[in-house]
Amino acid sequence: MADYASFIVNIKKKTGIDLSLYKEPQMKRRLTSLYEKRGYHSFSDYFIAIHNDQELLDDFLERITINVTEFYRNAQRWEILEQKILPMLLSTNKNLKTWSAACSSGEEPYSLAMVLSAHLPLKNVSILATDLDTMVLDKAEVGLYAKRSLKELPKKMLDRFFINQGQYYQIKEEIKQTVRFQQHNLLNDKFENGFDLIICRNVMIYFTDKAKEQLYTNFAKALKPNGVLFVGSTEQIFTPDKYGFEQVETFFYRKI
Repeated sequence: MADYASFIVNIKKKTGIDLSLYKEPQMKRRLTSLYEKRGYHSFSDYFIAIHNDQELLDDFLERITINVTEFYRNAQRWEILEQKILPMLLSTNKNLKTWSAACSSGEEPYSLAMVLSAHLPLKNVSILATDLDTMVLDKAEVGLYAKRSLKELPKKMLDRFFINQGQYYQIKEEIKQTVRFQQHNLLNDKFENGFDLIICRNVMIYFTDKAKEQLYTNFAKALKPNGVLFVGSTEQIFTPDKYGFEQVETFFYRKI
């Protein structure tokens, strides 16, 4: 226990990442498996190695971020976004400020861009997409995806916005140009504000209750009045009023 506690302190000093805000059993199991595979026998030995080897540090950072994602994940939620939430937001403002937080390798913000294209010219679409992991951000900017990550995407979107390259699909420039990728630590860095829509899905489940409360509070501050937070399908907020939200649809919360 002391070995892991020291590791948490040392990692925060080196990277700014506070592992204490992640659920300990899951993170500890994930990292123990990682350092054992790399040939180390304790968290203290592993930290010394990370401290002195940039490649090992990059490997560690990639491992602690959660990068399981796909286009149009949980399709019914995206249909509600397209048919109900976006028309509601666009009824008062045609220049939406949107943020895909913990965007991983880009499937989510690109999905958002494609959905927005049904309501706005793409030249008017601008999406901020952030993640802790610079390696997945690099992949996102390339925009090349395996077929498996596109299985839920409507065919009309696949045909319109992708170029088939055999086993892979390249997203077209007109979509790529709508998204601005940058590194951001949700648990440590400042948030921009004035957003109409924030999407943060399938990452909250890895955080402690304390970290979730911090994030919901910060998301509420980052949204405009009547702005909407869209969360994952296992991440329902049970006391939305505590953060100044009201539920408008399942997994969609409007700032009061």
